[in-house]
Amino acid sequence: MSVKHALTRGLELGRSVFQLGLLKPGGRVAAKLRADRLRVGPSVRTVQPQAFLPSRYRYYRTSLKGLAAQLQSAAFRRRFGGGSPRNRAVFLAFGLGVGLIEQQLEDDRKSAATCQEIQAVFSKKRFQGPLKPFVSGYKLEDYVIGNQIGKGSNAAVYEAAAQFAPQKESNIKASLPSVQLRVEEEEREPTRSLTCCSFRTFPLAIKMMWNFGAGSSSEAILKSMSQELVPAGPLAFKQEKEQITLDGHFGVLPKRVSAHPNVIRVYRAFTADVPLLPGAQEEYPDVLPSRLNPAGLGNNRTLFLVMKNYPCTLRQYLEVSTPGRRMGSLMVLQLLEGVDHLCRQGVAHRDLKSDNVLLEFDSAGCPRLVITDFGCCLAQSDSSLQLPFNSVWVSRGGNASLMAPEVSTAVPGCGVVIDYSKADAWAVGTIAYEIFGQQNPFYRGLGLESRSYQEKELPPLPSSVPADVQLVIRLLLRRNPNKRPSARVAANMLHLSLWGRKALANQDSVGMKKIADWLLCQSAVVLLKGCSGPSGNTVEAELQRSFLANLDLEDLRTAVGFLLYGREQRQACILSA
Repeated sequence: MSVKHALTRGLELGRSVFQLGLLKPGGRVAAKLRADRLRVGPSVRTVQPQAFLPSRYRYYRTSLKGLAAQLQSAAFRRRFGGGSPRNRAVFLAFGLGVGLIEQQLEDDRKSAATCQEIQAVFSKKRFQGPLKPFVSGYKLEDYVIGNQIGKGSNAAVYEAAAQFAPQKESNIKASLPSVQLRVEEEEREPTRSLTCCSFRTFPLAIKMMWNFGAGSSSEAILKSMSQELVPAGPLAFKQEKEQITLDGHFGVLPKRVSAHPNVIRVYRAFTADVPLLPGAQEEYPDVLPSRLNPAGLGNNRTLFLVMKNYPCTLRQYLEVSTPGRRMGSLMVLQLLEGVDHLCRQGVAHRDLKSDNVLLEFDSAGCPRLVITDFGCCLAQSDSSLQLPFNSVWVSRGGNASLMAPEVSTAVPGCGVVIDYSKADAWAVGTIAYEIFGQQNPFYRGLGLESRSYQEKELPPLPSSVPADVQLVIRLLLRRNPNKRPSARVAANMLHLSLWGRKALANQDSVGMKKIADWLLCQSAVVLLKGCSGPSGNTVEAELQRSFLANLDLEDLRTAVGFLLYGREQRQACILSA
């Protein structure tokens, strides 16, 4: 055998042995070396699911740092390299093979550093809500209340304007500079058919909760309805109310999530006597107090939440319009970004549906989606998103039709815990059908149940839906949460599909250098957009900023692995057809 041939065989042998994980002596050598002066740093965090990221790559990143140098050291050659030139050549090539792995480790370190630097820049750019800070508005008398714009199972919503804001004769919009709408799309908004509320006259919305059993004291009301306060801003309460302990339905301190473009913001929260509002006697007479309706069952006082007024809900929009392929992809991406933001702060919505998503339009006419109605949310102080399920009296959440399989199939018992970390992402997968013009497969019309459906039973999406988006939806609707991508990974997949297609060309699931270069270019583009006026407030610009502010190398690598897997599957289907 020639030396050249031996080098080639050794290189192949080194790679194949590590790939198959059969080199036990080599593993012992690596363990010994790690115990000495060449120790490996902390293990890189892995992200579930990892079905398409080969385990050998994770092994390389965590176990082989510095091993190439040891394999080529004099001590190693004296111990293992004796004998014929052929044997020495084989082990030399073996060291070369591991050296290539170390080069991959170095590339990983550079890519991780790039992600961290980009994340540091964009995480400092906090989202500012569409309304400027209020200077008053802690009493119901501070507002002019208009018509009812929505009603649910536990509240009614009315359009409102700040009474302490003077009317401008030249404009019917009631606003002070302190409560004036900041976004440019109010002036640039394109003509559209959805005019479900006069939100120019009433830029605010007031949500009046229905109080059956919380009593009439302010403290009891705030404690009982504390889940509604999760999206409350830092100035939502009067200063003397800030010290009230809000221990919530599950006996834990509810979190308040930071502002995000795809999550509703509560600007004011206060208790007041229940008024007789327009349509109350006809729409919800039973929840009124006895002073307003002798047969009513409600208490005299309740909780009021002040928010921005939005034109319509996602469901109302989809009843009259079907978005195109790109716009639909952006809408699904916004829901994933909103869910990821909640998950990162230890909140599970648990009642995600198209009725609980509000909608407005940016200056370019793209729908902006906002997740609302947190009355069923789980807000854990430890951010675990795990709920002990030891009794049938523990609430699983809201809409039973859109409960993830791991939630709907849970059986109460000692030590049983429901993990909600991917439950909202599953619900986004079901809503995606509605966004692309199909009926939600888990509503009664199609008859699928989250408890028992099989993935092959899911109806096909329209052929106009991009292949990568179809892949994301199919992955989100996997029954097994361990094989389901998180909201962050799914969002990364859509970001790469929408803006990083060139970077994905000839990309493998391990080397991330091309992706890192693309991230640097994308960061520069987004920063320039932010300095160029109204274009920085569009939905696309907000999504790109959110993506860059939450960069993580392992999440990104997992997303790339899923996308490449999907493309390989599609190519295999084409070839076999």
